[in-house]
Amino acid sequence: MSILAVGINHKTAPVAVREKISFNPDKLSVALQEMLDSVQCREVAILSTCNRTELYLVQNDDFNVTQQRLINWLETFHNVPASIISPSLYWHQDQQAVNHMMRVACGLDSLVLGEPQILGQMKQAYSQAKAAGSMSLIMDRLFQRTFGVAKQVRTETEIGASAVSVAFASVNLAKHIFGSLEKTKVLLVGAGETIELVAKHLYENNVGKITVANRTLARAENMAKQLGADVITLAQIPEQMSNADIVISSTASTLPIIGKGMVEQALIKRKHQPIFMVDLAVPRDIEEQVSELEDVFLYTVDDLQGIIAKNMENRRKAAVQAETIVHSQSDDFMAWLRGLNTQDTVINFRQQCLSERDVLLEKAFLQLKNGKDAEAVIAELATKLTNKFMHAPTSALQSAAQGGELDKLLYLRDIFDIEQKD
Repeated sequence: MSILAVGINHKTAPVAVREKISFNPDKLSVALQEMLDSVQCREVAILSTCNRTELYLVQNDDFNVTQQRLINWLETFHNVPASIISPSLYWHQDQQAVNHMMRVACGLDSLVLGEPQILGQMKQAYSQAKAAGSMSLIMDRLFQRTFGVAKQVRTETEIGASAVSVAFASVNLAKHIFGSLEKTKVLLVGAGETIELVAKHLYENNVGKITVANRTLARAENMAKQLGADVITLAQIPEQMSNADIVISSTASTLPIIGKGMVEQALIKRKHQPIFMVDLAVPRDIEEQVSELEDVFLYTVDDLQGIIAKNMENRRKAAVQAETIVHSQSDDFMAWLRGLNTQDTVINFRQQCLSERDVLLEKAFLQLKNGKDAEAVIAELATKLTNKFMHAPTSALQSAAQGGELDKLLYLRDIFDIEQKD
């Protein structure tokens, strides 16, 4: 029995390949059942995100056999040639597989070091496998241990404490200035990917109110609908500026959208209550001269990059601590698994011996019932039992002796407690 972790991620393949073997959530249950049957594994779970697809298996067969079955199944299920799939796959077995799963859950293998979203995605993969009935004792225990490791890493290291994206850094700065964001009003200018991420982080921090300003209202409305935000045009920014405690802008405009005069007028209406402003655009959306105003805290993308570079270094240092925790916990899991394997072997051996005993006893009882001499029956039973239990050890000893395998011979003598006669 062994554990396998097989996958494709942002390091091994471009998105054009990754998307070909990603799993639709609606078809995941079917995929799990098919995989159990086609790959002939004992347990299986599937993790599928935009950056990675990974298959976790517990299987009994030879690695090469399982590898070929798995590639064949992926080829059939996704209707993608093996020649496209195989070069991008990575394979981890037993402790390497356990170590890999734990590293993934901790964000140590992510595109952004230490990102927390992957843990939630792994928990979802666990729940889906449980619901599909494709997971049993070993995989269940492995996932639970993996979640525990991720929690330990988050608690004992600074792996996720520092902002490492401009969107996250913007919101973190706002939190430092305002403390809580629950009563703040935010004006977001633009509706592209960066602003969407900013909006998501603000929403997760229970911001008081969000207004989205964009050249195209339809694009802004799609984003605002998910956040309960208001939508305005760029032309309405001057009249709305005075309501905003925080302004974050990221558009593709070639000229500044927010000028010094506009902000001055807003400050007068606000009775000089400060405004925190972040310009994430290149070229700038907010005139440089705005930074001259006393009641404005203006940060540009360059200011944030300096913060991010420092934070990434902090995360790299924390990752060293995290790796130590992962290695220790994977050692513990493998020790548990070895104990489980030993226990299974002992149970199977005892059951086999008892089964053979019962067969011979039944024959002996039948002989006694038919009137055969009791002493003869007992002698025959003892002889047959002895021969049964001597057969496998004797064969192993003879094979080791004939093959000149001295180490194996000594090992067998030790196992069966065979005394060396002078």
